[in-house]
Amino acid sequence: MNFHLAVLAALVFAVGIRAADAPRPNILFIIFDDWGWQHAGAYGCEWVKTPNFDRVAKEGVLFKNAFTSNPKCSPCRATILTGRNSWQLEEAVCHGGIFPPKFAVYPDLLEKGGYTVGLTGKGWGPGEFKLEGRTRNPAGPAFDEFKQEVPAKGITTTDYPRNFEAFLAQRNKAQPFCFWMGFKEPHRSYELDSGVRLGKKLEDVKVPGYLPDNATVRGDLADYAIEVEWGDKQIGQALEMLEKSGLLEDTLVIVTSDHGMPFPRVKGQIYEDGYHLPLAMRWGKGIKQGRVVEDFINVRDLAPTYLELAGLDKHEQMSGSSLVNILRSEKSGFVEDRKVMLAGKERHDLGRPNDWGYPVRAIRTPEFFYSHNYHPERWPACNPETGYGNCDDGPTKSWIVENKGLFYDLAFNYRPEEELYNIVQDPECLKNLAKDPQFAAKKQELRAELEAMLKEEKDPRVLGNGAIFDTYKYVGNHSKKGYAEWEARQRGVPLPDAPKKKGKKDADE
Repeated sequence: MNFHLAVLAALVFAVGIRAADAPRPNILFIIFDDWGWQHAGAYGCEWVKTPNFDRVAKEGVLFKNAFTSNPKCSPCRATILTGRNSWQLEEAVCHGGIFPPKFAVYPDLLEKGGYTVGLTGKGWGPGEFKLEGRTRNPAGPAFDEFKQEVPAKGITTTDYPRNFEAFLAQRNKAQPFCFWMGFKEPHRSYELDSGVRLGKKLEDVKVPGYLPDNATVRGDLADYAIEVEWGDKQIGQALEMLEKSGLLEDTLVIVTSDHGMPFPRVKGQIYEDGYHLPLAMRWGKGIKQGRVVEDFINVRDLAPTYLELAGLDKHEQMSGSSLVNILRSEKSGFVEDRKVMLAGKERHDLGRPNDWGYPVRAIRTPEFFYSHNYHPERWPACNPETGYGNCDDGPTKSWIVENKGLFYDLAFNYRPEEELYNIVQDPECLKNLAKDPQFAAKKQELRAELEAMLKEEKDPRVLGNGAIFDTYKYVGNHSKKGYAEWEARQRGVPLPDAPKKKGKKDADE
């Protein structure tokens, strides 16, 4: 072997040794419940203050195009845990359903691979994970002992940072850790006018174009904002704890949400602000600071990322793609040229005849968003007589339902079978181009691409077996939202008492 080849071989060998021996990072995954992507300083928002999320983004990487495949709590969290799109998860595609144990989850895989794992706050849910054999929440063993004083009645008293500290204190310090910190904020319900009471000014609030701009809505958004800011404060305390213990630079910190804000036409709905997520990551020893990535990221990409960083093989069930190359890159913009994303849903909450869902599949590119509503004859947010159950109750919803008109049509009325929006010109999805002849070719192109990708993922909806999704068990409170129960009430038939929930926000219904 000549000298140059010998040097090259030595370098390759050395790089291989460094990669194999690279220390495995700790992982702190922080997830809000119902936080919209546009409401962070790092994304240009001025009326919702998020200095700690902004710090994570500034000292790491900010993702401009992060998405969930299904904008509701249970299916999104199942996607995060399994690395699969929600229509690939059988019963776990549904909100308020069960979580089949056949699907491996990354906390279990990391634990088997030598990590210490834990959870505080909201993990996977709402639903029932014990029905088919799981013994703990799929997000990990719970650490929820400590409580704290809160500034508003709608905020949970869970002391997320102190529970994280308790987890760190009991862990095996010879092992890396993976911890899930699940905020229950800014999920409803809110203390009315708490935003103004705590310093928000209604004139500062920015109202999106699909909601009426009035004092009721501005006040509701202000109440939402202070819960986002409370969660952001918990991020700061967790970072400070890691810093004081000397663990911060060795820890990959991820901050995101499960879907958009709990307002009409957002949470639970397949529009941009429903499935587009905030996402920032910080890892002192692994991520170059100050980067902004444009690649399309799906939350199903998180699980394979964690496994690769832990030196473990990607699980065979996972259809997501690891982000490790993007994290280790020094580039901003499009790093791997990921420029397409799928979204969709099946049954969320009850409230239609036969407890049917509202199936949708959609595709998003940098320029366009196309969606196919498979049953446009159904009410998209559930039926009027059952209270539009797939939209959380609150002042904004009440105002829209009472006043009808344009905003009612946008949020609650029937939708066409196909929708097409120019995301660049119309990011709030207000002008449907699906019937415009000028965009007929683009619509057909996107529909064909959507169906081809779904067939590759073996989605029952496009393989002719979509009816199976409405057969999956619902384990939530039927008496509150079920259509048959509503019919029984109309006939004056008494219903059995509903099971009592442990906490008013834990139900997430």
